[in-house]
Amino acid sequence: MCVDMSQGTYSTFAQDLSSGLTNGGAITILWGLVLVTACNLCVALSLGELTSSMPTALGQAYWVYRLWNTPLGRFVSYMCAWINTFGWWTLTASQVAFMTEFLLGMKTMFDPEWDGVNKGWLNFVVYIGVVLVLTAINVVSCRKEKILPWINNFVGVWFFGLFVVLSLVLLISVGTKSGLSFQPASFAFGAWKNETGWGDGVVWFTGLVQAAYGLTAFDSVIHMVEEIPAPRKNAPRVIWMAVLFGAVTGFIFMVVCLFCIQDVERVVNANLPFMELMMETVGLKGAAVLIALFIFNGVGQGISILTTASRLTWGFARDGGVPFSKYFSHVDPVWQVPARALWGQAIVIGIVGILYLFANTVLEAILSVSTIALTVSYAMPILALLITGREKLPPGPFKLGRIGPWLNWVSIVYCIITTIFFLFPGGPNPAPSDMNFAIAVFGIMLVIAVAFWFIQGSRTYLETEDAIASMVYAHHLEMNQPDVDDSVPAVQAPVVVDSK
Repeated sequence: MCVDMSQGTYSTFAQDLSSGLTNGGAITILWGLVLVTACNLCVALSLGELTSSMPTALGQAYWVYRLWNTPLGRFVSYMCAWINTFGWWTLTASQVAFMTEFLLGMKTMFDPEWDGVNKGWLNFVVYIGVVLVLTAINVVSCRKEKILPWINNFVGVWFFGLFVVLSLVLLISVGTKSGLSFQPASFAFGAWKNETGWGDGVVWFTGLVQAAYGLTAFDSVIHMVEEIPAPRKNAPRVIWMAVLFGAVTGFIFMVVCLFCIQDVERVVNANLPFMELMMETVGLKGAAVLIALFIFNGVGQGISILTTASRLTWGFARDGGVPFSKYFSHVDPVWQVPARALWGQAIVIGIVGILYLFANTVLEAILSVSTIALTVSYAMPILALLITGREKLPPGPFKLGRIGPWLNWVSIVYCIITTIFFLFPGGPNPAPSDMNFAIAVFGIMLVIAVAFWFIQGSRTYLETEDAIASMVYAHHLEMNQPDVDDSVPAVQAPVVVDSK
């Protein structure tokens, strides 16, 4: 999964090209990416040290509880689990939203006057359809253990192949077709474009959302640490390499796109700038084929993201952290999958799509809230480590040493700044339909989480038999310090399939 996410960074940047072009242009797209990469490497290295020290699929929430073993620490751990899980729900929602807009955009390629793309109810219907398809594939595929890994591996290979194809097609088309020309380097590397109404300083930070969104979700490695050989040594390497590889491929592809833009204003003002870019360089028919392959790839990425989200949903339910935990932690004996958790999170993801019925900035809001939620879930165990003291960190083969506190603090500052600015609307004094609803969506989630803590979570979170067994075993692994070349056995308690 981690490889898929890193390889998919370039496609994520392409999907979200409109954000970068209007919020700073090439400067934020490329040099903002460099800054975000540097900061995310600090976060990745910090999480890598925690993974090496405490290799458990329970991830960030366990680390908070393990380092801060107090009643307050348990509550913070609970909130971390909620925020992390919600981050993956909204990350799935963002990929669904992208596919919704590209599917409807295929219609406008051949019928530019078609108004259906602007109808909120139609967007919502297509959005729900994509959610149902991705969920059904996950449910059905788990009947055989090899199907989902095969899909993920296929998507990974396809992503890299499509990266090469799209890059070459763009460069060859512009280089060989009459009437087309490359943009000057001054535009590709140094153009500043601010069409938001905010001051340039604000736009620099709001423009970072494209890069931050594209480089997030590297905690998928953490939640799959049980499946990685020699995880104490390899997992940290995989985490920071996912960030670095994603940044490199994303940077290269964005350079290609910026050099190949023909009509800057037309691309900037298009609903889907990447689709417009493909049409004006490759032509309608060629662009239609390539965009269809791009959408197919995006659906594959959506399957992988939803799989990781479902693991977190089921695990959180097993740990007593969500309403009706016993119900959602059930594993279907026929399909061999936590079907209730899958369909339950499908309902949550579908509810996020209701934004289409009254907002014009749905995609931007979902992008922002998913990036914020995941970033906050990364910051919480790092902050817990700084508060309780790095001396509490169990020893592991991957150590940051003296630079550890500096990397930890850079991570925290980065998370705070991005969280603040990613809540900003697209422009000052927006109309109600143009608001950034990320703060509302995130706020509602926090209210629900806190309410459930007082209703039941304070009594059930990490108090179930499976959760206690998982934590005991995770602590056992820390104390015994297996050799770095040894695989870490599954820390989660065996799944008991009931027939209810």
